[in-house]
Amino acid sequence: MKKLGQRLLMSFRRFMTGRYGTDKLNTLLLGLGLATCLINLFIWNPIARLVFTAISYGFMILALYRCFSRNTYKRYRENRKYLQLIERIRDKNHRYFTCPKCKQTVRVPKGKGKIAITCPKCKEKFTKKT
Repeated sequence: MKKLGQRLLMSFRRFMTGRYGTDKLNTLLLGLGLATCLINLFIWNPIARLVFTAISYGFMILALYRCFSRNTYKRYRENRKYLQLIERIRDKNHRYFTCPKCKQTVRVPKGKGKIAITCPKCKEKFTKKT
């Protein structure tokens, strides 16, 4: 029995070699899938139940697809964008603006009124209210 368990573990490790695995975005997707599944328990309308079931399965299938994907660079970029979005939402002391010339994101402190912002990439100057 012990050898069978070790063989299964080694087979799974070989299968997962080169695949992306899990990250924060996958955790969010699985959580959303579980939450919609739990909401579905309290809905009695059959059409709404069907919709919530489809949404729940959609989140979970997307999470599994990302987990077993071999395109690790693309999955890494998706997770990075998600983490940047979360960081922006949590950052209460700064505002984020996009440079009109090069589209670079610029972070400036909040509550300073109308200020002239210089893009660090292209040195374009633009005025915004913080």
